[in-house]
Amino acid sequence: MIPINTYNSPTVVLELIYRLKVKDVMTKNVISVPLGTTMRSVQYLMREKSITGVPVVSNKRLLGIVSMDDIIQALDFGHIEEKVEDHMAKKLIVLEDDMPISFAISYFDRYRYHRFPVLNKDKELIGIVTTRDISSRLLLEINREVENLERMNLSTTVTNGLSRQVQSFSILKLDFENAGFASTEIKKRLKQNNVPPRIIRRAAIASYELEMNIVVHSEGGKIVAEYGPDEVIITGKDIGPGIKDVDKALVEGYSTAIDWIRSLGFGAGMGLPNVKAVSDDFKIKSSSKGTTVTSVIKFKEKEG
Repeated sequence: MIPINTYNSPTVVLELIYRLKVKDVMTKNVISVPLGTTMRSVQYLMREKSITGVPVVSNKRLLGIVSMDDIIQALDFGHIEEKVEDHMAKKLIVLEDDMPISFAISYFDRYRYHRFPVLNKDKELIGIVTTRDISSRLLLEINREVENLERMNLSTTVTNGLSRQVQSFSILKLDFENAGFASTEIKKRLKQNNVPPRIIRRAAIASYELEMNIVVHSEGGKIVAEYGPDEVIITGKDIGPGIKDVDKALVEGYSTAIDWIRSLGFGAGMGLPNVKAVSDDFKIKSSSKGTTVTSVIKFKEKEG
C-alpha cells in the first residue's frame, strides 16, 4: 500500500500525484518472455532477477503475466514444464503511460495487485509500475520541493507606511546545480505583478548576476527581493571573503575566478558591470566579512 490518498494528503503531495505521469515513475527496463517459454524457465528467471511477475509479450504486445502464484500452482500440479500461454493470467488491468500517478495509486488500493503493466498509445508494453516505484519517486520529488522552500521565503513588511512583499533565497557556495533558482522566481513574481517585459528582463539580469557572484566568489549568502508598487529592490549579500578592489570589480572583464570555474563558463568578469548597467540605482559595500550589492529597478521604463 502507498500511505497517501487524494483526500487528506498534504497539498504538496497532491500537486505531485496529479502532476507526475505514470511514465515518470515506471520501470522502463521490462523483463519479459515470449510465447512458448516454459513455466520452469520463468521460475528460474524470477529467481535470477529477484522479481515476482513476468509479462508475456509478442511483437511488443502484452499477452499475459505469469506471477509467483502461477509458478507455485504449476509446481503443485505438475505443470512446471508446460508453456506460459497455458497458465498465464490473460485478463489484465493495465495503466497508460500518460495517466497521472493518482490513477496508479487508486488501482493499487482497489485491486491489491503488486504491479501493473504500462502501455503507450499504441498499446505496446513499455513499463511496469510497482508501489515502490511510486513511493521512491514521490520521496525524491518531495525532497526537491522542500529544498526549494528552504531556499525561498516570502513575507510582507511595512516601511514608511508602504507595504512591500519580501522574497528571500538562500544561496550556497559553488551550488551550480541550483544557480538561477532565485532569478527565475523573481521573474515569475514580476510577471504575476504585470510588470513590463523589458523591466522584468533587467531584474532577471541583475538577480542572476548577483546570484552567480555569491555562488562563484563567496562562502554563501542570500538574495533578497523587495517588491514595491513602483520598483523592485534586489540585494545580494554574502558572508565573505569580500572584494579587495571594488573599483576594479566594476570594470568589464576583471575577474578573480579560478581556472576550473572559468572552464565551466562562469567568472567572466561581467557580473557586477551588468548589474550596474541595468539598475536605476546601484550600491555596493564590501569588507572581509562580506559584500552587499543593492540594485534598484524602477517599473517605469528607463530612459535612454
